[in-house]
Amino acid sequence: MTDKNCVFCKIANGEIPSEKVYEDEKMLVFKDIEPKAKVHLLAIAKTHFKLLSDADECGMENIKYMLAKIPQIAVANGCKNGYRLIINQGDDAGQTVFHLHIHILGGEVLPW
Repeated sequence: MTDKNCVFCKIANGEIPSEKVYEDEKMLVFKDIEPKAKVHLLAIAKTHFKLLSDADECGMENIKYMLAKIPQIAVANGCKNGYRLIINQGDDAGQTVFHLHIHILGGEVLPW
């Protein structure tokens, strides 16, 4: 399922260009256009849901799948010494695109 008004669904569908670093049938990983670290990638499920609390069983399986793939994707993109994962949930957390996504930050020593 996709949301025709969602920018990340449009990126996943190829309607909006992105600098992809990984893609398969379940997920897409691309470079953030406003990076907060030397490496700043966004991992999105190709199935649209806004928050962890919105994920049904299939959505949770997608999240589990993404979390299993992220380590190899992070290392392949310059995060050999470690990386940080961030999932913002809602307005108070700073979520600006309401399609669940995982930020992958690294490639340098990150401030706490």
